[in-house]
Amino acid sequence: MTNVEGSVTGGVDTHGQTHHAAVIDQVGRQFADAQFPTTSAGYRALLTWLRSHGQVDGVGVEGTGAYGAALCRYLREQGVVIVEVDRPDRKTRRTKGKSDPIDAYAAARAALSGQASGTPKTRDGKGRSDPRVTAGPVQRGQGPHPGDQPTEKPARHRTRRPAGQLRPLDPAALVEACARLRPGADLTDPAVAVTTALRRLATRIQALNTEIAEADRELAPLVAAAAPRLVALMGVGPEVAGQLLVTAGDNPDRLRSEAAFAHLCGVAPLPASSGRTDRHRLNRGGDRAANCALYRIVLCRLRHDPATQAYAERRTKQGLSKPEIIRCLKRYVAREVYHTLVPRPTIDLSPAA
Repeated sequence: MTNVEGSVTGGVDTHGQTHHAAVIDQVGRQFADAQFPTTSAGYRALLTWLRSHGQVDGVGVEGTGAYGAALCRYLREQGVVIVEVDRPDRKTRRTKGKSDPIDAYAAARAALSGQASGTPKTRDGKGRSDPRVTAGPVQRGQGPHPGDQPTEKPARHRTRRPAGQLRPLDPAALVEACARLRPGADLTDPAVAVTTALRRLATRIQALNTEIAEADRELAPLVAAAAPRLVALMGVGPEVAGQLLVTAGDNPDRLRSEAAFAHLCGVAPLPASSGRTDRHRLNRGGDRAANCALYRIVLCRLRHDPATQAYAERRTKQGLSKPEIIRCLKRYVAREVYHTLVPRPTIDLSPAA
């Protein structure tokens, strides 16, 4: 990187909605920092602002392959030298703190000193992500969502569409909007490639939502017939009830106690005491799908059940964190589910004939 009189170096800390830029001179003195939106106009304003401080020798960008991909593409088109900057290590963050201006100045200093010298991927040719790779994970509920795709999208695809804005849409409306996109035929154009990927993701999600709705309609009468008392519990829907029935099995009476069922679901705290310390730790074993089902019941009750809300408020005043409260509630729910699935035998107290 060459340095001449009046030259400056920029640094950018990238985020999903905004980028924070900073400028230093050729000896590392801080000039100014400012925040810009992640839009085409924001990118132009950022570069204009950088050049207003002098000749820009280069710009260190943190997150060139994620939130900074579109900015890097624009700066490269304008002939700006870009240096890929790694995120500061934990030791640096502990000693110097963490904020957007601090990170932006750190990126500029890393680019100026040569500590960072990597060349970012161009991401404007054939070596882009393949939507086919994500098909399996999306089918299993683990893949990307159109709302997760702002990192590489050209700015124009994140800021406008034929019927308005994409960014402020809720997930359902975003999927519908992306499914209506009409990409062109030239997949070598990054904009067309991104539009194609968004449309494929959206149509895939719509197909999966339709399949899930059909499965729920089929599952609801089955679980209602198999365990009506379980479905009647607060926060227990067909999917959650089905998972708990699968976990308990066809013979839930084999579970000797509620503690055994709690261990099966991974919600029984494990002892971790030593010496004068008496404590328990989180149980990471058991059926994690059943653990997830109990977690969903707890979240539903925290939102809609006054008794659960009162319990959470009381435990919060006692100093418990929200994860700790949720773990306690999952244990209570496991007890309730156990006694619903395995009802206590009734004793016939009527006099013998």
